[in-house]
Amino acid sequence: MIHVRGRAPRVVSLVPSLTEAVAVTAPGALVGATDWCAHPAGLGVARIGGTKNPDVPAVLALRPDLVLANEEENRAPDLAALRDGGAEVLVTEVRTLDQGLTALGDVLAACGAPRRPRWLAEAEEAWAGAEPVGEGITAVVPIWRRPWMVLGRDTFAGDLLARLGVRNLYADHPERYPKVPLDELTAARPRLVVLPDEPYRFTADDGPEAFPGAAAALVDGRMLTWYGPSLARAPRLLGRALRAALR
Repeated sequence: MIHVRGRAPRVVSLVPSLTEAVAVTAPGALVGATDWCAHPAGLGVARIGGTKNPDVPAVLALRPDLVLANEEENRAPDLAALRDGGAEVLVTEVRTLDQGLTALGDVLAACGAPRRPRWLAEAEEAWAGAEPVGEGITAVVPIWRRPWMVLGRDTFAGDLLARLGVRNLYADHPERYPKVPLDELTAARPRLVVLPDEPYRFTADDGPEAFPGAAAALVDGRMLTWYGPSLARAPRLLGRALRAALR
């Protein structure tokens, strides 16, 4: 935990999911966040650029006691520049649900949360009781098109889907987010294609048509990729979308 005499710690978050977690759990600690930090609604803190291009001088001008970052979402040169400017930077690495839950506990404690939040316990309970949507469900999970990119190995989203009984056909790929030609994706003959609405905004009219013969599940990208308060609802909402596609 960051100990600051007489006041709450000043926290800047470069990670949207952590922004939401801190804002709802340690009110008053957050003083800055990226332009992409859209949750919770109406968040009234200074905006300091994007996750990939934060305004380092603007972050340092906020005099943060702690900057929250993620090894995947944020660039090493920016984090080095923040440290060189005197900021303490806490960097999370989250590739599984268990890592995400642990990271959330550590981050919230560092931000001065007085106790473990109820939503975190609810998230653990929800995922412990998550029921698979079926057996032998194979899937590809695009995250971009033009070019097509999919989930590969060691991803948080892939772990969530595995817990719901969905096997990512590219889970053993050497890359975490490989570019794969569409003809190769369709030749893999997935039973299911999972299409989130972020980072690419797949819709009913943009995505499913590329995978004839496969069931298409349009899912909330926040439920699939964010580690934060949304985790408590994610197994129910993801499960509902997957089951609906497989009917």
